[in-house]
Amino acid sequence: MVRRVLFLLLLSLVIASCGGAPAATEEPSAPTSEQATPEPTLQLFLPETPTSSPTLTPTPLPTPTETPLPPLELPTEIPNAPALLAWDGVPTYPGDSQPGYVFRVLYNPETWALTEDPFGFPALAHRAIPYCVISVTSGRGLPLNVSVEQDILYTKTVTFYVGTTYENGVKKFVTYTGGDGKILTAFQVSFEAQADPCLADAETVLTTLQSVPSFRATPTP
Repeated sequence: MVRRVLFLLLLSLVIASCGGAPAATEEPSAPTSEQATPEPTLQLFLPETPTSSPTLTPTPLPTPTETPLPPLELPTEIPNAPALLAWDGVPTYPGDSQPGYVFRVLYNPETWALTEDPFGFPALAHRAIPYCVISVTSGRGLPLNVSVEQDILYTKTVTFYVGTTYENGVKKFVTYTGGDGKILTAFQVSFEAQADPCLADAETVLTTLQSVPSFRATPTP
């Protein structure tokens, strides 16, 4: 019995000493190209260059210019004419005038000629100053670039409300509105040049304004 125990003890020792060596640890295989971690690549980011959009240069528009109308056609002077002739007409404010009356102004035929304005209405045109014209008017609207200076002209029998009109600072025409208590009418004095001589001669005519009965009116030639 004792021998059997000893034999088993020796057998176990032999087996323990002759046991296989521990298995060698395998080195991990090198990663394949598919498994290899890709190296980071550097990407160069350039700042975007702003592209300049084409600029359009506006073409300046031509400045509109007024083309003056030709001077009014004047009748020839009347030979041996009286010193003053009458111009009679219907008041331009009939609602503020007594029915049956017309206006009358007196003019020197050597200085003025009774003719028609471009609209076909009777007018007085200066013989020596081109474009100096006295015509009838009843007021009208004015554009924004026009300004008017107001004044009053007193005569013995008539009071005129005078409006001097400027366009862009340039004197263009003058209106005279007045009456003698029976009629109310308005005149416009237009000019291109020599404004002061034109207005002086025109006021000589306009200050003769009076009302006369219609049956005494002088027919317009």
